[in-house]
Amino acid sequence: MRYFNTEGRCIPKEHYMVCLNDRMERIREQYVDRGKYFVINKGRQYGKTTTLMALAEYLKKDYIAVFMDFQGIGSEEFANSQTFAHAFAEEFLTAFAESAPNEAANLLTPLTEFVNNLSNGNLRELFTVLSGICKSASRQVVLMIDEVDSASNNQVFIDFLAQLRRYYLAREKRPIFHSVILAGVYDIKNLRLKTRPQEEHQYNSPWNISADFNIDMSFSVNQITDMLVEYETDHHTGMDASGVAQELYQYTSGYPYLVSAICKIMDEKLSFMELFADTRSIWTKEGVREAVKILLRTRTTLFDSMVKHIHEYPDLKQMLYAILFQGERVTYNQDNHTIELACMFDYIVDDGVNVQVANRIFETCLYNLFLSEEELSSVMSKKAKQDKTQFISDGRLDMERVLAKFVEYFHDIYGDNDERFVEAYGRKFFLLYLKPIINGTGNYYIEAQTRDAGRTDVVVDYAGEQFVVELKIWRGNEYRERGERQLADYLNYFHKKKGYLLSFNFNKKKEIGMKTITIDDKTIVEAVV
Repeated sequence: MRYFNTEGRCIPKEHYMVCLNDRMERIREQYVDRGKYFVINKGRQYGKTTTLMALAEYLKKDYIAVFMDFQGIGSEEFANSQTFAHAFAEEFLTAFAESAPNEAANLLTPLTEFVNNLSNGNLRELFTVLSGICKSASRQVVLMIDEVDSASNNQVFIDFLAQLRRYYLAREKRPIFHSVILAGVYDIKNLRLKTRPQEEHQYNSPWNISADFNIDMSFSVNQITDMLVEYETDHHTGMDASGVAQELYQYTSGYPYLVSAICKIMDEKLSFMELFADTRSIWTKEGVREAVKILLRTRTTLFDSMVKHIHEYPDLKQMLYAILFQGERVTYNQDNHTIELACMFDYIVDDGVNVQVANRIFETCLYNLFLSEEELSSVMSKKAKQDKTQFISDGRLDMERVLAKFVEYFHDIYGDNDERFVEAYGRKFFLLYLKPIINGTGNYYIEAQTRDAGRTDVVVDYAGEQFVVELKIWRGNEYRERGERQLADYLNYFHKKKGYLLSFNFNKKKEIGMKTITIDDKTIVEAVV
């Protein structure tokens, strides 16, 4: 029986996975057939290895696809040109024999002799031998190298890229690989960056022959649906595959690992929970939300990498903080190094004008990280922990009381601060107050489409019940009324009759406290501070 896999390469016969045939055809037509050299540069656990190995299988009828993994070359073998050349040759011998066993014996003799001659041999001599192999092979040779990040701090790898470039430019006279595909998190420009002192210029790379790789490697709603249909065929859960797929996409934006991880939790863990004892209740939107909550409490290598990068790059942390808490609009600029890094790690995406955090799960992880750094010293968090029990009745969250107590504390503690202070920190203080109350049972996310400097929609899920809370800076009655109408319309999307509005009001004649508004058939509880 197949299962959802989150550890390493996915194999169709063993794992539930999206169909990659369309992607393989596009990569072949747009890049391999045209003899392009390029990099598949995506964030961690984005399916790079699965894609490369599937591509090697897809190409084998018409090409000799040599698949290598630089993790097979030890760090000591990057010490100099000679040790690297021999290590590369050994790995290439094995990979070539796996791809074209009928040709290996005759073609690889010169390379075997190169390996055995331990007292000599460098990159220049290695490429002379490789050129001869490519010239004599019955089919064009495609070189595929996974985990090029393993070489990221080594000058010898830069020299290797320079040799590839040299032969690429002269391949009509000196045969070499028809196409070269490198895969890793860091693109080649940043590999170059990591080998040089920070004060030196970062944009000289021998890999300027590389074609831009523009194939979308995220999962679409249709691809996720097809994968779930295969699962449904085996398990007969009665799920609405399309509806569940759309919910998965809402949280993940198609990030491959996140989709598989949520599905794995639903498949393997939810059935042990009393709330989901019935299998039919697992594969629902409620099941997706519960699995997301479990995933966010799980320590994963992907989340660990995010935390590491946040602390490693202070400017990255500052930019993400400003986007999340201050509603700052950051215009996409590929020449901005911080934006380039965030895009390379797939933490943000370009929406056509500005950048935004790539998906709800990353966004919630970042909120949790930033809030946890301030939670111990936050007066609001301490108040929430003291009051936590009064907000839960019969297992249900009393959001109206949460807002009422927040208004009371915020006015007492921060009431004398000016508008600029509240614009910068108001939403953070609310989340610092909310998080300890729902922690362990509930979850929340921020609706990215409605987040700006004046408005933020927080969607809270607690014990299967959802609450929509709009946070808004008051800028006059007309603005407030428009906000109330926006919230009423937004409630339609969630099929809710009741919503909540938290207004930060700087009018000296304001009435602090709670009131209830009715718009059409919607009830809006407004908290004014």
